[in-house]
Amino acid sequence: MLRLYDTARQEVTPFEAGPVVRMYTCGVTPYDSTHVGHASTALTYDLLTRRLQDLGHEVRCVRNITDVDDPLLAKARELGVHYLDLAAAETARYQRDLAALNVLPVESEPRATGAIPDIRGFIGALLDGGHGYTAGGSVYFDISTFDRWGQVSHYDEATMLALAAERGGNPDDPHKRSPLDFVLWQPSAEGEPAWDSLWGPGRPGWHIECSTLAMRELGPTIDLHGGGSDLIFPHHECEAAQSESVTGKPFVRHWVHGGMTRLGGTKMSKSLGNLVFVSDLLERVDPMVVRLAVIDRQYRDDWDWTDDRLEVAAGRLDRWRGATRGGDGGSALDEVRACLDRDLDTPSALAVVDEAADAGRDVGPAAALLGVAL
Repeated sequence: MLRLYDTARQEVTPFEAGPVVRMYTCGVTPYDSTHVGHASTALTYDLLTRRLQDLGHEVRCVRNITDVDDPLLAKARELGVHYLDLAAAETARYQRDLAALNVLPVESEPRATGAIPDIRGFIGALLDGGHGYTAGGSVYFDISTFDRWGQVSHYDEATMLALAAERGGNPDDPHKRSPLDFVLWQPSAEGEPAWDSLWGPGRPGWHIECSTLAMRELGPTIDLHGGGSDLIFPHHECEAAQSESVTGKPFVRHWVHGGMTRLGGTKMSKSLGNLVFVSDLLERVDPMVVRLAVIDRQYRDDWDWTDDRLEVAAGRLDRWRGATRGGDGGSALDEVRACLDRDLDTPSALAVVDEAADAGRDVGPAAALLGVAL
């Protein structure tokens, strides 16, 4: 049985789902090129999708594009281009990079700007249910109305306040009833896109976009929600609170989060500029080398990128391809399946294929399950 760590339950548990698995993974805010941190996240859920399909499930995976948000708008102003033109160009590059890494296509990749009517309706339902309030021209979610606040992250208030300040939550906003209340709708600054609403012209907050897209595409309860561990709070905590406040149903059955990618011991991020771009790596090495270099880690752990990973992965790919050409027809497929069922234990899975290749066995089916094209 496939077992995965569930963030909300804080333990590795069986992943139970019906014939159709509804999965939502947070995509990118497309204002810069795809870096290896993005690749790491996408490859985690690609491996999971491949194993679920191997088990006979149909996987309906939705991956959003946040094409209206503060960083994108700021970068567009800096470059002197329209924010949607910037978003379209970087989204296309993101999709090309993932395709090169043999990431399976998702069922849909909806954009926040394509869901404004749905978002306004969602906010209206929250206000009608007594879960929101207007102040200072914005609409806020009132966390005091949701008794399961903290169910995803399990963080204490001090940690929540620190992370909210670090990740755009603005706990010092004087219009909030509680510093942890979060924005559902906000006035647009001069030069920013704006849409009409009952609460004045403006644009949606970040968290409401994902709740709206997830439920519009997949229904009120989804089987698995994924993203990087930096999204646990505030993003996913806020998603769960506002979604369940509207529907009265569990929003997510299983929360799966990947670790952060570091460069030189510091988290890789666009804001810091310490990025290794996938497109640059693809100019130097085979895409399957990049894929192998990125998946050679436990997905939940924070990890460091170094170019040494490429050398190791290149040697591994050569051995695997040699085994496929000269193998005796044996397969490590079942052993790789067992490794993936243990919370996506890809390091052990890679070691299994290495051993089979060194023994001259055919590793083609096992490599294919790991998404490595030989």
